[in-house]
Parts: sequence; C-alpha cells; structure tokens
Amino acid sequence: MKLSELPRRVAATVEGVADAVPNDAIARRLRELGFVRGERVEIVAAGPVGAEPLLVQIGFTRFALRRSEAARIEVTVDSEAFA
Repeated sequence: MKLSELPRRVAATVEGVADAVPNDAIARRLRELGFVRGERVEIVAAGPVGAEPLLVQIGFTRFALRRSEAARIEVTVDSEAFA
C-alpha cells in the first residue's frame, strides 16, 4: 500500500521509497528524512482542500508531504493496528 492511501491514525511500517527516475532527488530526500525500511509511520492529519498536504509522523518527527510524494512511499499496515 502507498502511504498516500493509508487512513489517518493507522500505524504502518515503511517498506521502501520508489524512484520515479534514475537518481531521483525527491526519493533520495525522503530517504534522508528517515523514510527507510522498518520505520514506523502514520498519517496524523490532512489539509482542508483536497486533503493536501498530509501531515506524516515518522518516529518523533512530523513532515508535511504532498500526496504525490507520499505515493512514492510503500508501507505495510501494522497487524496490531486492527487488534
């Protein structure tokens, strides 16, 4: 599942960031910010117009991401999120 499809306040784990083109600067920057395999992530809130931007929390840090940026991040929903 893509991070942009994740419901709000549902815990997930980052599986990876997809490169749109070779040497993708945006994908590289997302990895530098901490969107790496195994990190816990969740959508905290979404903007009022078109649900953009998304407020994303990874660890103890929050970032505002465009939906197009969040769509590059593959996640797996944590099993305890539905327990």
